[in-house]
Amino acid sequence: MSTHIGAPPGDIAPRVLLPGDPLRAKWIAEHFLDGASGYSTVRNMLGFTGTYRGVPVSVQGSGMGMPSASIYAHELLDQYGVHTLIRVGSAGSIQDDLQVRDVVLASASCTDSAMNRVRFNNLVDFAPVADFGLLRTAVDVAQARGTAVRVGQVLAADAFYTDRPDVFDLLTAYGVLAVEMETAALYTIAAKFRARALTVLTISDHLRSGESLSADQRERSFAQMVEIGLDTIVADA
Repeated sequence: MSTHIGAPPGDIAPRVLLPGDPLRAKWIAEHFLDGASGYSTVRNMLGFTGTYRGVPVSVQGSGMGMPSASIYAHELLDQYGVHTLIRVGSAGSIQDDLQVRDVVLASASCTDSAMNRVRFNNLVDFAPVADFGLLRTAVDVAQARGTAVRVGQVLAADAFYTDRPDVFDLLTAYGVLAVEMETAALYTIAAKFRARALTVLTISDHLRSGESLSADQRERSFAQMVEIGLDTIVADA
């Protein structure tokens, strides 16, 4: 029983969807999983296990930012026998041709966080990347569903409100697609445990045009992302 999840062994499936918002975890469990039941309410970071297309799947809230995401990814992989994590979340576009509601598959993650610099003793800049098998499957799943996706790098930012928006201009010039707050940590922790990880994102805000989705629009748009994540996570079961 881990410190921050607190579930008994066996209550969590080997495949886990990771939304940041615990209420989104509840929504996913209620709308997409069969026979879902809760296994954790610790710190109100809700977790549920059910089945999707007959395959056991859990959905676990992971909080906001890399410190929080790292805790949940670590405990799931280290103490519950999880082998596959798919983050489903929102992001802000920094590319003019990447619009709100678009879906992004993060092949790799830049970061302005010092977490990996500390982890690797400032000896190397570790490159956090997605599991290629999951990424390839997600592309195939999206195509089969008729959903256009963009594949590329994202920025996992330490701060939601930044005093240096000019940094986004530099990242845009180098092809980085969007800004979120967790993927670099997720991919790093997965690499440590030789596990599989992928981030699937819905563009909820455009950081250049100022366009954003309302709460209702987010729910409808996020359903598409969740379905891609679920179809991907059970594809090899």
